[in-house]
Amino acid sequence: MSARSSFLLTIIAAVSFLTIAATSSMVLARTKACASELQAQCAGHRGLEGHLACIKTRFKDFSLPCQHAAIKAAAVAKACQADVKKNCADIKPGGGRIEECVKDHLADMSDACKERIISQAADKN
Repeated sequence: MSARSSFLLTIIAAVSFLTIAATSSMVLARTKACASELQAQCAGHRGLEGHLACIKTRFKDFSLPCQHAAIKAAAVAKACQADVKKNCADIKPGGGRIEECVKDHLADMSDACKERIISQAADKN
């Protein structure tokens, strides 16, 4: 496998784990170790805004690995926020649509966004 193919696979793998616009709650929900914690800690909260508010107020109640995942997801979201607004403005969040948009526009994302996605993927390996 060429270095370029390996690089692209790393990027695609990283993006598949991240829903950039949804930040921490969506990443935590997709992480098996954190999904049950998110459900238990934030059961009464609905939607993205509710989950984000729950994570912020109950952050210390999550396990250390889930806290780390939330911090990393927030860093990716911050690094890519402008790119997502620019390239995916007409995409409704949810159902992996933002992820798909980021994949489709990966070449158009800023270097800072790409670097943060790669860093996130490297931490998972």
